[in-house]
Amino acid sequence: MRIAILSDTHGLLRPEVKEMLKTADVILHGGDINKPAIVEELRRYAPVHVVRGNNDKEWAADIPHDLTLTLDGVTFYMVHNKKELPADLSGVDVVVFGHSHKYVHQERDGRLWLNPGSCGPRRFHQEITMMMAEAENGQIRVEKITIPHEVP
Repeated sequence: MRIAILSDTHGLLRPEVKEMLKTADVILHGGDINKPAIVEELRRYAPVHVVRGNNDKEWAADIPHDLTLTLDGVTFYMVHNKKELPADLSGVDVVVFGHSHKYVHQERDGRLWLNPGSCGPRRFHQEITMMMAEAENGQIRVEKITIPHEVP
């Protein structure tokens, strides 16, 4: 199963991101979507699992704060801000979060911690990044996708 993992789109789906989404079986979005049109557009590519970010206001009232789901034997826990994680992450293989716009891919405490960074408007002088992952039979492999941008 091919999984697109993105966060902090802040109202922008870049053409390069859309090209990656065409290859996805499912999309995980870590919040700060900023407008419902982005969720609608994502749904045109693949089933979408999304959590609400701190910039997702009234329109996002029905989007969950956090979400747990299992894809091809890999259990994900999603939340926008990792400071809002529950104390007990038993049974979780991968934590997906956003908020900082900083790319994170690390294994800690037997669990994979993933922040795809931001693939929306460039902010805080960060790279523009997302992730593509392959999940199969309880195993996951993650690839960093860096989207070229002009440096001012």
